[in-house]
Amino acid sequence: MSRTLRFGLCCIFRDAPITFRRTTAKHLMGMPRGRQLEKIESICLHNAHALMAALSFCQAHGIGAFRINSQILPLKTHPDVGYEMSDLPGGPAVVDVFRECGRFSRQYDIRTTFHPDQFIVLNSPSPEVVARSTADLIYHAQVAQWVNADVINIHGGGAYGDKPAALARLAQTIAGLPTEVRKRLTLENDDRTFTPRELLPVCREAGVPLVYDVHHHRCLPDGLSIAEATRQALATWDREPLFHLSSPLSAWGAGDGRPHHDYIDPMDFPCEWGHLKATIEIEAKAKELAVEKLAAELPGHLRKHCKNHKKAIT
Repeated sequence: MSRTLRFGLCCIFRDAPITFRRTTAKHLMGMPRGRQLEKIESICLHNAHALMAALSFCQAHGIGAFRINSQILPLKTHPDVGYEMSDLPGGPAVVDVFRECGRFSRQYDIRTTFHPDQFIVLNSPSPEVVARSTADLIYHAQVAQWVNADVINIHGGGAYGDKPAALARLAQTIAGLPTEVRKRLTLENDDRTFTPRELLPVCREAGVPLVYDVHHHRCLPDGLSIAEATRQALATWDREPLFHLSSPLSAWGAGDGRPHHDYIDPMDFPCEWGHLKATIEIEAKAKELAVEKLAAELPGHLRKHCKNHKKAIT
């Protein structure tokens, strides 16, 4: 296995005592504005310290990347209870903790990324939806600057009965995004609508990388082999590539392959990835346990099943 291949842990922990807090708009709207801001500040500060704990865990356990939960600053752009950090009584102190997280991630080479919620839709026919999605991406870019994150990953959106038109809107919207968003933005193939073959031209036109999700590709094939999809995805990256890996809850061919298993079956790891210099985010329900289990099992799998595979895709 390549010494430069790194695994990424996604958002939360299963066993480690590290938790991130959230709240709801309904809960906050029952308070006067001053109390709302105090409550929000306490959650943001807790989450900033939890992020430092998460990064420290990754450093101690040899995990090279961490995906940050999009609600790290809860309800940041909500139309009724949203806020700026300057609105919070101790906002600058909260930002300082996030900036310390960024310094820690640089010092120990722990990559940080975001994968905003599914309601981020840049190709919606509704200008209001696009405007809300853009505002949320701007929020992500703001935090990304603090914590040294270089990826804000989204799906392509909906087809709306006309895929070519939907993809054209996607490329057009990306072109109009602020630089701080666009330089971090990536697109990911999904398991129901847009395949690598469909998104790759948008990535090339818009100058954004493709996060190749091999599990989604297996669920929604498009004629490209894993090797070819990997090769084309790699060509879209101007920094360390990032891919996604999952295993199905049910055995392949024994039901809906979309739901994720607790762990990764090493047989689902593509031999084509074994010698990449890349980040592989592990989307598995057992979280840190799944990452550590795969890291222990993968070298033997690659020696046994991938020894005749060529070392790199270029």
